[in-house]
Amino acid sequence: MPRIKVFGGTPQHSAPSLCLTCRRATVVKGHSLSSEIIRCHALDRTMDFPVRECDSYDDRSQPSLWDLKEIAWALVTDKRNRIGFVPRKDWSEALKREVDDLDDQE
Repeated sequence: MPRIKVFGGTPQHSAPSLCLTCRRATVVKGHSLSSEIIRCHALDRTMDFPVRECDSYDDRSQPSLWDLKEIAWALVTDKRNRIGFVPRKDWSEALKREVDDLDDQE
């Protein structure tokens, strides 16, 4: 029989806290199972309960937006109809020329 997930229904109390996988949380664990401190840097407070939903949640197992921008390739076309990947140094120079061209047109 398939499991049906009802959103907004009864929460699973055995589910782990979102803070354990959040990029914005600092988790400190002691030697005993009950000794754990979770500090949320998005809310700037210590969390005293397991979190089920959070608007500021940022999954640390996924790359951040900054990481994605750092590894992204630039694909550029120019007036000579050349299309291709551009090294980072050339991309910066091409972007600067493009901005200068826009300023000249105004």
